[in-house]
Amino acid sequence: MPEKITFHQIRKEYADRGIDESSLPKGPMELFQQWYAIAEENQPGEWVEANAMSVATAGVDGRVSNRYVLLKGVDADGIRFYSNYDSDKGRQIAENPRAAASFLWAYLGRQVRFEGAIVKTSREDSEAYFHSRPRGSQLGACASIQSAEVESWEVLGERKAELEAQYADQDIPLPDNWGGYKIVPDRIEFWQGRSNRLHDRIVFELKDGQWRRFRVSP
Repeated sequence: MPEKITFHQIRKEYADRGIDESSLPKGPMELFQQWYAIAEENQPGEWVEANAMSVATAGVDGRVSNRYVLLKGVDADGIRFYSNYDSDKGRQIAENPRAAASFLWAYLGRQVRFEGAIVKTSREDSEAYFHSRPRGSQLGACASIQSAEVESWEVLGERKAELEAQYADQDIPLPDNWGGYKIVPDRIEFWQGRSNRLHDRIVFELKDGQWRRFRVSP
């Protein structure tokens, strides 16, 4: 039998870096891009994906779902990822177009949380991203009926092979049910681990078109 894990004894002491509020930009998206660049530059290995983000959605029944996706774009007003619109997340977003997302860069003792509305990106944006992907990824997106029950992995492989033959000498068309989402936040929190659990939590909240910044207790 493996040794029992005593979770209550797990401890990590954070370096006391802190957030210098006097040096922060006025807007949270600029700060996020600064933090993301640092996270990308300081990845401890190729196995780390700094752009991995946890996205939570909920349908009208109140059931909350959470999963990791990859950040694929940052705009002045939000962050973008791409998915199948008929997936579980797609159905929940259609029912309740709000989402929360979080980034954890444990090697920096940092995390960022987004909350806000979520909207589909334009067809043009989805087309551009879809055709920037490797051809195999495009075929995989077409072959997969995301979140639907499937008999086996082999069935997926057969679908992909059929599509590969079908589109052998042409571009693969963007599926109607696949494309981008943008989370347009009205609240963003920046968390920096500090010693003795007195962590920094700096919140930006959008009110009447203006970002208000304040600190909250850890």
